[in-house]
Order: sequence, then structure tokens, then C-alpha cells
Amino acid sequence: MKKWLVPLIIIAIVAFSVFKWVVGFNNTAIRLNENIAEAWGNVETAYQRRSDLIGNLVKTVQGAADFEKSTLVDVIEARAKATSINIDPSKITPAQLAQFNKVQGGLSGALKSLLVTVERYPDLKTNQNFLKLQDELASTENQILTVRTRYNEAIKPYNNHVKVFPNSILAGWFGFEAKPYFASEEGADKAPDIKFDFGSKK
Repeated sequence: MKKWLVPLIIIAIVAFSVFKWVVGFNNTAIRLNENIAEAWGNVETAYQRRSDLIGNLVKTVQGAADFEKSTLVDVIEARAKATSINIDPSKITPAQLAQFNKVQGGLSGALKSLLVTVERYPDLKTNQNFLKLQDELASTENQILTVRTRYNEAIKPYNNHVKVFPNSILAGWFGFEAKPYFASEEGADKAPDIKFDFGSKK
């Protein structure tokens, strides 16, 4: 083998190795990003289900005579705020996620107030439609907890991939940034209190 070929072969091998590294990094980041997008879609679906159930719950409660209108207004306004935020999971920022958490927490608080107020309305407490919606809400709250956890689980491998050196160099070139995790809402250590002892129907 001619001596002048040796440096060319070495350069070719190095160039090919770098190319494979770059392609591997990019393709892995894209796949992990797609997992995050799927997980976020499940988060949105769960919150949308809760929003739909709350809408039906409000309609049921509105039929009760003399029900406290201010409580209903609070729920309706909180629901409107919660459904007004749209997030692109590929470009999600800590500020966006914090705002999303805030409005969802506001809706949870308004819902708690509504359900506590219902205690003073015997007809509502024994309304089968209301009871069914309440059970579905309890199930949905559990589902929300699950999908939020799975979203965080999808974030971890992605963040590890783009933050470790030397991948972090390529991440900057390709525009891949670390994504925020779901943090607990204030007071989220206690599940929404939507179960009541209704007793027997009179």
C-alpha cells in the first residue's frame, strides 16, 4: 500500500465515524421526540375528557333550583381558561408547562368548590346522572395522574440523550433542547375530593 493512502484512509474512517455519530444522534433524538409528542397527546386527551365531563356536570347542576350561581361561574371560567392553552410538545418551555399546570390547578380548585357546594342540595346528591359523572371524574383524575407520569417517563431518555456530552454539542446545532418535566400542582399531594357519602336515596 502506498504511504500517501494511509492518511486518506484514516481521514475517511474518521469522517465516516463522525457521520454515523451525527446521523445516529439525530435519528434517536427524533424518535424520542415522537415518544414525547405521543405522551403529550395522551395528556391532552385526558384533560379534554375531564373538561367534557365538567361541562356535563355543570349542565346537570344548572338544573337545580337556587344553586349558587357564583360557584358555577367560577367553574365555567376556570374551564374556559384551561381549554384555551395549546402547547406544541416539540417546543414546550418550563414557563408554558407552569402556565398549563396553573390553569389546570385552578380548574381543579373550582371543581372542588362546586362538589362541596352540592352537599347542600339533596336532590343533586341523589341525581343518578350527577353520581355517574362524579364517578367518571374520579376515574379521569386517576388517568390524568397516569398520563402525566408517563409523559415524564418519556421526557427522561430524551433529556439524557440531548444533555450528555458530546451529544449536547449536536443538540445545539440541530435545535434539540431539554424539555421540562411535569411538576406537581400546588396542593396536588391530595387528590381532588370528589367522593361523597350520599346515603340512600329518599
